Amino acid sequence: VGCDRSKSLVDICGEKHFQAFVCDALSVPIRSGSCDACISIAVIHHFSTAERRLATIRELARLLRPGGTALIYVWAMEQEYKNQKSKYLKAKNDSKNKDKEMNTGTAQTLLSDQGPDNSSQDSAWSDQLLNDLKDESCGARPEADFRLPVHTNRTSFHSQDLLVPWHLKGGTKKKEESVDTVLVPGGSKESRELSPVFHRYYHVFCEGELEAVCKSLDCVRVQKSYYDQGNWCVILEKL
Repeated sequence: VGCDRSKSLVDICGEKHFQAFVCDALSVPIRSGSCDACISIAVIHHFSTAERRLATIRELARLLRPGGTALIYVWAMEQEYKNQKSKYLKAKNDSKNKDKEMNTGTAQTLLSDQGPDNSSQDSAWSDQLLNDLKDESCGARPEADFRLPVHTNRTSFHSQDLLVPWHLKGGTKKKEESVDTVLVPGGSKESRELSPVFHRYYHVFCEGELEAVCKSLDCVRVQKSYYDQGNWCVILEKL
């Protein structure tokens, strides 16, 4: 049984005859101790505070029966590990991915150029977010700006807490939506058009961070902790 915060993704699962439902990872409507195994892939790095990330893992552990196991994957700060680049960095050289590139300076300008209604709301959100974050910079340079840095796709990370641009190609923007827009690169002048860009929050994990968070819970035991293609991963056992 699968679950996701996105109804659209859950609907796709239904079309493919898979069992899935909409829920929040902080509150899963499943009985405690009723799962033999749980998998959380690329979810926990979207939670904006250390407290929420811990609560998500605690909720995952709650679902497991004693002896049950959980697998967790989160995005790693270290996209180059033991002299090996991750697939994420390598993909920069693929021609098909080049149109996904976005200049960081352009992205920062786009964020700063938002209208007054959007900027005040976003500023308050970024301020609160940064106040909640602990100093776990992994040697990354501190961000003096009150806004979260916007990541350049397919490059190394320079901050643990950042926004990653998501280009909605071919999408139509509703009137009430407030999103940044950029000129889609490639193609003739006539074919280029303004396309919405959404900014998704990520907390990328440093080596040992995910394992340490899991070990702070007395209801689970870390069976294995490892690095896999730009992700930090753990396998937990419910005690």
